[in-house]
Amino acid sequence: MRKGLELGLPEELVDFEAIAKETSRIRVRVEKRKFGRPVTVITGFDKSVDLKALAKKLKRRLACGGTVKEDSIELMGDHRRKVKDVLAEEGFPEDQILVE
Repeated sequence: MRKGLELGLPEELVDFEAIAKETSRIRVRVEKRKFGRPVTVITGFDKSVDLKALAKKLKRRLACGGTVKEDSIELMGDHRRKVKDVLAEEGFPEDQILVE
């Protein structure tokens, strides 16, 4: 059962995605893959965040390819610095984004 409904609030009044963005502790790191190519991996999202839509926005803004795997987003290339700015624009608090 959703948290807002447990509190007795109507579902229309509770913005679950905004709450999920505030509580997520996001990690951004770079991994070396086949042939030494860098891949930016973003993890730590809450289950209620739409990862496919967020990945689509990131790929479009950063002009790169990528995918969603399980509970993480993978982007081709090293985009650590830019990802933090884009996530902050999407409503994630900057102090909750850890860039490694």
